[in-house]
This record gives sequence, structure tokens and C-alpha cells, in this order.
Amino acid sequence: MVELILKGIVTGFVLSIMIGPVFFILLETSIRKGARAALVLDFGVFLSDAVYILIAFVFYSEVSSLTKGDNQHILKIVGGILFIIYGLVTFFKKPKDIKVDAIGNPVQKPGDYVMLALKGFLLNMANPLVIFYWFSVMTLGTKDAASNDPQEASILFFLGVILITFFSFDLLKIFGAKKLRPLVTDKLLIALNHLIGIVFVVFAIVLIIQGAMGV
Repeated sequence: MVELILKGIVTGFVLSIMIGPVFFILLETSIRKGARAALVLDFGVFLSDAVYILIAFVFYSEVSSLTKGDNQHILKIVGGILFIIYGLVTFFKKPKDIKVDAIGNPVQKPGDYVMLALKGFLLNMANPLVIFYWFSVMTLGTKDAASNDPQEASILFFLGVILITFFSFDLLKIFGAKKLRPLVTDKLLIALNHLIGIVFVVFAIVLIIQGAMGV
């Protein structure tokens, strides 16, 4: 059990430091809209991860066939197209003025938080690599939990440790990025939008190439 916990923590840490599209969106949201908004966005990402884990856990054999079969290239191409669209929209988006309170904290309406959570959820769900790596993680957990009884409970525990670790390190990113807010200017926000847009487009092109080549 101790070995399973340690492997879960290590896996969660590795996943948290992987630099992907959501990583940049998380930092940008924390800088522009504050830690609370970034936490809501991250909660949406967390929920989509939980959905993917549930799918991989309940439909293990079907997901195995999907991630290893001929249909995976379609998922990558579709995901790549979605990321290209979002990347281009972000690249050309102009930063909007953010309302702040008396002490300088960004003010958000309740509806804004709902949209942020939905944004995090959909962005993560649109990435086909997410289901692939969660399936890989589950396979690792299955091997590590093979000697435990019951196996299903051990796998869920392993995945829970990963999610908690993953979310904990995201908190460090969010509150670390918050410290940069006093340095934010319109030029910096535009440059940040350009960077995020380029990252999404490059990521999308890689996905599409992988899908086209059947990698």
C-alpha cells in the first residue's frame, strides 16, 4: 500500500509539471483574474479528469480497444482541429479590462465562475491525449495493485492519490502566478495571448500529424 501511495504521488507530480495547453491557460487566468478564478477553472479540469477516469475504469476493455485501435487517429485529428480554432481565437483576442475591488482584487460575477469551470472542463475534455494517459496510468495501477484484494479498490485509491497530488501542485502554480499580477500590463497580456495561441496551434498541429500518420 505504501508503494502504491508513493507511486501515486510521483505520477501526480509528473503529470502536474507536464507543460500543455491547460497549463498556460491556468497561469493566464491566475494572473489576469485572480487565484479564485483560476481555482474554478482548475476545478473544471479536475472534473473532466474524473470523468475520463470513470470512463476508463468502467469501460476498461472498450477504452483499451479505442486507444490502441484504428479510431485513435480520428480522435487526435478532431482534437487538433478544436485546438487550432481555440488557439487562433486566443491569439487574436484583445485583453478586456478586469474590474477590481477596493484592494485591487479582480471582481467576478457568479456566472463568470460557471463559464470558467465549463471552459476548464471542455478544454481538457477536447484533448484526446488525456484519455490516453489516464488509461496508461490505470494500466500501471492495475499492475501495481495486482496483488491487492480487492483490486478495484486499490486502483481507485491509486487514482485518488494521483488526483490529489495533481490538484495540490496546481494550487502552487496558481498562487505563484498570482504574485505576478502587479507586473501585468496590456502589452504583457497581448504577448501572453499570443504565446497561448501559438502553444495551442503547435500542439494541435502535432496532434493532427500524429493522427494522419497513425502514430
